[in-house]
Amino acid sequence: MKSFAYTITDPQGLHARPAGVLVKQAKAVVPCTVTIEKDGKKADARKMFALMGLGIKSGDTVTVHVGGENEEQVAADLEAFMQENL
Repeated sequence: MKSFAYTITDPQGLHARPAGVLVKQAKAVVPCTVTIEKDGKKADARKMFALMGLGIKSGDTVTVHVGGENEEQVAADLEAFMQENL
């Protein structure tokens, strides 16, 4: 399993629009599982309500866990995606 930490920079945090974009991206990496963790709570990145339930605000640091086939490449791509969009 590959993990990385990311600090949310969107001024409004992980609200509906960016959460939807992240869910879409997580669903695109089918052979891998993507889990977001904040303060010990985890959520499947493919489930919008689970992500929003974490209450991620601007400045919060989350840990992203990627497991499965090609996890190294998927984690790198996901980190670049988050830097551009979140």
